[in-house]
Amino acid sequence: MASQPLFEVSGIDLSRTIADKVELDKFLPQTGPMRQCDRIAWISDDMRTCVAIKDIRPDEFWCEHHIKGRPLYPGVLMIEATAQAASWLFRTRFPALGFLGFLRCDDAVFRGQVVPGDTFVMLIQEIEATPRRFISKVQAQVRGKLVFEAQITGMAI
Repeated sequence: MASQPLFEVSGIDLSRTIADKVELDKFLPQTGPMRQCDRIAWISDDMRTCVAIKDIRPDEFWCEHHIKGRPLYPGVLMIEATAQAASWLFRTRFPALGFLGFLRCDDAVFRGQVVPGDTFVMLIQEIEATPRRFISKVQAQVRGKLVFEAQITGMAI
């Protein structure tokens, strides 16, 4: 996997919200503490690339237990957050599909720590899609530094 950003985000207003919790609820079944994508800040004109945001809060369910005294955002939740953002992106073009399942996570690389107070900025780039299945390259940055990348595959079930 590349260690360079999938695309440049410096020109994107990360404070902008184009899809908030209410809009995300239309396409994502995860609720409560399992919702790991807070909002969408940007989407490309072709609806195949987006930037999503997860604000890492000190009151998250995992903070007390992962790792005690030094909370670190779990890698499995980094995967979940980016899978949710990739699913949202796919569903913007195919909204009538039934349940969208997570099939694969390939080439995951964890490049840095994410802690409470951080903003987890997700870069999602769909590389293949049919009306039932998608493959997306995903990355996440904190303060402009790449902290995670993988390839996510999902499918309507």
